[in-house]
Amino acid sequence: MKQIYFIIIVAILSGSCLRTAKEEKQVAAKNFTMESVHKPFARYWWFASEIKKEDIRFNLDWLKEKGFGGVELAWVYPLNAMDPGLDQGYTPRYSWLGSDWQEAVQYAMLYADSIGLGCDLTLGTLWPFGDTKVSYEQASQQYGKDERQVITKSWEYPDTGYVVDHLEAEKYLEYFTRVLDSFPEAETGLPHSYFIDSWEVETRGLWYDDLQQDFIKAYGYDIAPLMDSLYKPGYEDSLYDYMKLISSGVITFYHNFDSVLNSRGYISRGQCSGAPCDIISAYTELDIPEGEAMLYEPEYNLIPVSAATLSGKNIVSAETFTCLYGWPREHIREEKIADLKLVADALFAVGVNHIVWHGKPHNPAGYDTLNFYASVHLGESGALAPALPAFNRYLQKVSSVMKKGKPYTDVAVYLPTEDAWMKGEMPEKMQFPWAWGHYEMRYVYFPEILKGHHPTWINGEFLEKSVLEDGKLKTGDAAFNYLYIESAYLDWGALRRVYELAVQGLEITLKHIPEEPGTIKHPSYNDIAEKLARLPNVHSNFRPFRVPLVKGSEIPPYRARVVNDTLFLFFANPQADRLSYPVSYGQAGYEEEHALNIEVFFGGNKYDLDLSFSGNSSQLYKIYKGKKENINICYIAD
Repeated sequence: MKQIYFIIIVAILSGSCLRTAKEEKQVAAKNFTMESVHKPFARYWWFASEIKKEDIRFNLDWLKEKGFGGVELAWVYPLNAMDPGLDQGYTPRYSWLGSDWQEAVQYAMLYADSIGLGCDLTLGTLWPFGDTKVSYEQASQQYGKDERQVITKSWEYPDTGYVVDHLEAEKYLEYFTRVLDSFPEAETGLPHSYFIDSWEVETRGLWYDDLQQDFIKAYGYDIAPLMDSLYKPGYEDSLYDYMKLISSGVITFYHNFDSVLNSRGYISRGQCSGAPCDIISAYTELDIPEGEAMLYEPEYNLIPVSAATLSGKNIVSAETFTCLYGWPREHIREEKIADLKLVADALFAVGVNHIVWHGKPHNPAGYDTLNFYASVHLGESGALAPALPAFNRYLQKVSSVMKKGKPYTDVAVYLPTEDAWMKGEMPEKMQFPWAWGHYEMRYVYFPEILKGHHPTWINGEFLEKSVLEDGKLKTGDAAFNYLYIESAYLDWGALRRVYELAVQGLEITLKHIPEEPGTIKHPSYNDIAEKLARLPNVHSNFRPFRVPLVKGSEIPPYRARVVNDTLFLFFANPQADRLSYPVSYGQAGYEEEHALNIEVFFGGNKYDLDLSFSGNSSQLYKIYKGKKENINICYIAD
C-alpha cells in the first residue's frame, strides 16, 4: 500500500485533515448528543425526490411525539428503483448534493434542533461510499475483473456510479472532501455525528493498484498467481498474509474517516461489521462504535462493545431491528413490540447503550403509505405506533443507566482473528446472502465456562498497549484478572506479548499450544510457545482465583457497569439468551413466572437477588455498600 498515508494527500485535499493536539481536545470536549440524550434515535430515510419543508416538519414532529431523541438522515433510491411495476426511468428529485438538496438538509438539521432532536448525517447515498462522480480509476477493484464495483439504487438511480476505492487514501479522501464540502453547515445546540454503514464493498479478491508490489515487499513473493486459488484448501498461509495486508488498509480507511471528520469539528459514528480487517482495531478508530441486530446476532455486538471498553469510549450504539423476522422485511407493519423488546434487551445485555431504530421512511405530510426495505416500520398506520412512546421511555431509562460509569471487567478473551483468516470461506450452510467469510466473526462466542464472569474481547494491538499493574492487565476502561486464549493460531507479535505478560505474572488460560499463521515462520516461535505453556501461571483449563461477579444455576444474559463503589446490573429476560436470526413472529413472552436465584459478589460483599421474569420483563439493580435496590424499569403500555 502506498505509505503516503495522510500527511501530504490530506493537506492538499482539505487543508490538513489530520487531528492536531488542539483539535483532539476540541473533539474530546464535545458533548456527544448520545451522551446526554438517552432517547433512541431513528434512521430517517429520504427517498430520492423533492423533499418539502412541511413534510420534513411532519415526520420530525411525529418522531418527537413518539419519544425519539434524534434522527440519522440517510439518502437512498427513488421509489421506482424497488418497484418493478413502476416506470424505471428518471423521477423528479433534488440533485444529489445540489443547492435544493442542501437547503432541505439544512432545514431538517435546524428544525430537528429547534424541537430538541439530534440530527446525524450519513456521508453518502446508499451504503458503500460512492456516486456518479467517482471515476473508473477511483473505483473499488477485485482481482482479475476489468469491471469495478458499481453503486446502484442510490439517490441518482437509474444512473449508476462507482463505489470508491476504500484502500487507497488519495482516492477516498477526495470523495470525503467533495461530499463534506457539499453538505450544509448548520449552527445547532446538539452536535452532529457523521455515520458510516456496514462494509458493503466486495471483499472476495479485493485489490488495489499497488497491491502486488506492496505484497512482494511485505512477504517476499507474488500473491497474484495465487489469487484464483486463495480461498481453497492448501492456501491458508497465503490467505492469512493477504488478509493481514488488506486489514492494514481497511483500518487506515476508518482512521482517516474519523480524522477528517474530527478536523472539521464533527464526530464519527459507524459500523465496521463485515469489514475484512482486525475488527477490534477498526472499531476503536471511531468516536462512537455501532453494532447491528438482527442481521447480526446480539452476541456479535460484543465486538464493538469490547473495542469501546479497550479504547475508553463510553457510547456504543446499535442499528436495531433490521430484518427482524427475516429477509428482507417479513411482517412489515405487523411487528410485535414484545419481539422488539427482546432484541433490545439482548443488546443491552451485551453492552450496547444507545438504540438506533431501523427505522422511519419519509412520507408526505398526513400520509403513511411508504415503506422501507429491510426494516420494521415507524409510521402512524403501523402496528407499533400506539406502543412507541411507552417503549421508547423504557429504552431511554435503560440507556441512561447503562451509560453510567465504566463497564465491569474481569476476563480478557483473545478474539480468534488469526483462526478466522486461516479458515477463509464459511461452509455453505453457514453463509448468508450477504456474508460468506469467517473473517466477519458471525459465529464467535465467549466460552460457556466464563458464564458469570464479565468477559471482553481483546486483540494483539491492545495486548501490546496494555500494562500489567498489581497483577491486572489494564487498558482503556478495562482491568482484567485473567487472559483467556482458545485460538489455534497466534500471530508472532501476539505470541511474544502474551509470553511477556505471562512472565510478568498474568494469569493465563491457554487452551492449545498455538501455531504460527502465514508464510513467514519465525525460528523461535515453537520454542516460545512451549515455554509459555510451561509457565506456572499458564493453564490449559480456566482456573479462576477470584469469585465471579455472578453465580447461579441459571444466569440470564446480563451487563454490569461500575460507578465508584456502586454496581449497576441489567438482567435481560432468559429468552434473550443466544437470540438468533430471524426472530419468530410472536417469539417473545410467556405468561408463567420464571424465577431465578442469583448471587452477586461485589466490593467484598455477597448479595442475594431473587429475579422474577414474567412475560417479557427484564430487571435492573443498583448495588452499593451492602445495599441492593431494584430499579423500576417495568414497561407498561400507554
